[in-house]
Amino acid sequence: MSSHAISAVLFACDHNAVRSPMAEAIMKKFYGQRIYVQSAGVHHDMEVDGFAIAVCEEIGVFLEQHRSRSFEEMEQWGDDIDSYDLVIALSPAAQRHALEYTRIHAVAVEYWPIFDPTNIGKAREDKLAVYRQTRDQIIAEILKRFGPADMPND
Repeated sequence: MSSHAISAVLFACDHNAVRSPMAEAIMKKFYGQRIYVQSAGVHHDMEVDGFAIAVCEEIGVFLEQHRSRSFEEMEQWGDDIDSYDLVIALSPAAQRHALEYTRIHAVAVEYWPIFDPTNIGKAREDKLAVYRQTRDQIIAEILKRFGPADMPND
């Protein structure tokens, strides 16, 4: 599926607390209203990670308002998975879950093996360095998949 045919993307990871909210917010910053973007997790048992908030803020992407949600909550709130053209799974568990959901819906699923930065490093600066790697990996994958960003000049 070419990026031009995509009008709605759902990013998914394990808890919707690190990778998928980062991807959602970065994608929104890069492409604005051109592509509808949301995120969800297999589970909803955590809020957005503070290190994810910090490293995204460094590039002008703000996650403070993000509220984590699971696939089930997403559907309960009326956000049906079949309203998306593409689900991008950022973890193996999210990929399995997305494939299960999409076996009865005509929605494409891609798997991007994005590194999970949680529980790596002890000191704050070490943790931030690992989260930056994850953020930068997400940015590289988004740009590779969807092309140059549409960001206005700040």
